[in-house]
Amino acid sequence: QVQLVESGGGLVQAGGSLRLSCAASGRTFSTYAMGWFRQAPGKEREFVAAISWASGIKNYADSVKGRFTISRDNAKNTVYLQMNSLKPEDTAVYYCAADPQRRLYAPRPSEYDYWGQGTQVTVSS
Repeated sequence: QVQLVESGGGLVQAGGSLRLSCAASGRTFSTYAMGWFRQAPGKEREFVAAISWASGIKNYADSVKGRFTISRDNAKNTVYLQMNSLKPEDTAVYYCAADPQRRLYAPRPSEYDYWGQGTQVTVSS
């Protein structure tokens, strides 16, 4: 069992930056692929970024490519999402998720077994 706790959300002006963190419990964190998803009101949960268990492979949604960076620190059991050049359309609840299957690329929510509670990101224009 893995528990995930996100932090770092908040209100920021367009063009600003935020860094989200996701702290994981459990000794097997380093073996999990990790992902970030987001869900805006009235919309489906969508893929944002993912990082493989060995940090060698990172994938991003086209909408955030070049602006967001996913990283992980296995010694701290934490995955990060650095978000730069934020836009109002980035406003959503952001969730981190863990995939124990060691997939190299997992863009679908159904591929993740564990989810955090989410953190709100609001970008004002």
